[in-house]
Amino acid sequence: MPVLPGSPPVEVHLKRSARARRFSLRVSRLDGKVTLSMPVRARDGEAMAFLRGNEDWLRQTLSTMPGSALRTVGPGAVVPVEGAELVLTPATGRGVRVEGQQLLVPGNLETLGPRVAAWLKVLARDRLAAASTRYAELVERRYSSLAIRDTRSRWGSCSPDGRLMYSWRLIMAPPAVLDYVAAHEVAHLVELNHSPDYWKVVTSICPDWKDHRNWLKTNGNTLHRVRFQD
Repeated sequence: MPVLPGSPPVEVHLKRSARARRFSLRVSRLDGKVTLSMPVRARDGEAMAFLRGNEDWLRQTLSTMPGSALRTVGPGAVVPVEGAELVLTPATGRGVRVEGQQLLVPGNLETLGPRVAAWLKVLARDRLAAASTRYAELVERRYSSLAIRDTRSRWGSCSPDGRLMYSWRLIMAPPAVLDYVAAHEVAHLVELNHSPDYWKVVTSICPDWKDHRNWLKTNGNTLHRVRFQD
């Protein structure tokens, strides 16, 4: 992965595309990821020259994005867990655990980030399964399976055959926000659309859903900017 030197250095993902006829830069609003699309036969040197020629625009775009700074997980870093800002602290013992305002993580510092991510994924699955089951009982429906992924384009989904999928990063949001997303997807077990009838189902099981949806619109991108690996 090429890096544009400077303060700070900027990682750039190169994407070769048969459809591309020229170079183009894109900055993700979710996590600040920089992607340079280029023709299949273009040289890396040409890509870097294009990148340097657009450096002023790129840095200006990154600097004006709300919450654009990435949080890299490491000792002393602040990690959001169920809406609480916890200080990541190396510790002894076997398992990751919360004590007060600290997230205690034992083991090798070099693998600390991936271990925190693994712990968060397990916690996310537990919380989302409990919420999904609770809401499914309220609407008298059953879901067929539940999966968690690190999705960028959506917080959750429900397939026609009742398979639920969620972003595990919801575990970093306040619990009521995670619950809202579960209610949103479970409501699709009744109405597989976004019709007025669908929103009536959502309102019946999560009356304050608008507040939680607004939280995600305002703050959701910050959850994607927590980086657990270098």
